[in-house]
Amino acid sequence: MDILFDEISQTIAVYLLPFFRISSMLMVMAVFGANTTPARIRLMLSVAITMAVAPMLPSIENIELLALSSVFVIAQQILIGVTMGFVTLMVMQTFVLTGQIIGMQTSLGFASMVDPGSGEQTPVVSNFFLLLATLIFLAVDGHLLMIRMLVASFETIPISNQGISLANYRALADWVGFMFGSALTMSISAIIALLLINLSFGVMTRASPQLNIFSIGFPVTMVSGLLILWLTLAPIMAHFDEVWMAAQLLMCDVLQLQCQLDGSVVF
Repeated sequence: MDILFDEISQTIAVYLLPFFRISSMLMVMAVFGANTTPARIRLMLSVAITMAVAPMLPSIENIELLALSSVFVIAQQILIGVTMGFVTLMVMQTFVLTGQIIGMQTSLGFASMVDPGSGEQTPVVSNFFLLLATLIFLAVDGHLLMIRMLVASFETIPISNQGISLANYRALADWVGFMFGSALTMSISAIIALLLINLSFGVMTRASPQLNIFSIGFPVTMVSGLLILWLTLAPIMAHFDEVWMAAQLLMCDVLQLQCQLDGSVVF
């Protein structure tokens, strides 16, 4: 009976332990982890991916599922999956921050709506940039690349008590600064253009105090903001490529994968 129980426990572990890493990533990552995606769909997708990739994964060392040590193993798998999904969230939040900066500068931030990813009230411009980033993410097969990296991570970080190192967690925290820097880079042209417009209104008010700057400046600023927003959309694909490539290289470092300069995984 002990031999039969060990065999059953090992068979369950082959599918259950990878399931925690896969489901954790899908529950957090962009698009699939949004509040608009039902949890049942994410669960079914996690089960389908686990059933497909579990037989191809490296053999799992003897781990007792009913022992206390298995709790730490499961916690490591959840941390790895959440870390991968969190990187994609930071990529999307880069464009959300860009939309917030542009919206506040162009007086278009008054209009707000619920962000489908976080459920919070954000400017419409931010949701517009988030929608564009989501469509580009799906168009370049970013979700498929995430699954490919996740499967490859079982080779470099096998299922055990060992997980992501502290240095890689520090690199993940430092990437937040890159996120804010990228958002500022994408919105700096709009900031400078609006600054020049406001400076022109200041010169007009100084030259002709009879002008009502509040009745003239607000509509002109909004119309100029729409024009600036239209011009800002031209290089958005190049900005997405830069941010997405940096995110891929970060995940390669965190997961200890061998990646090329374009971020593609080398097996």
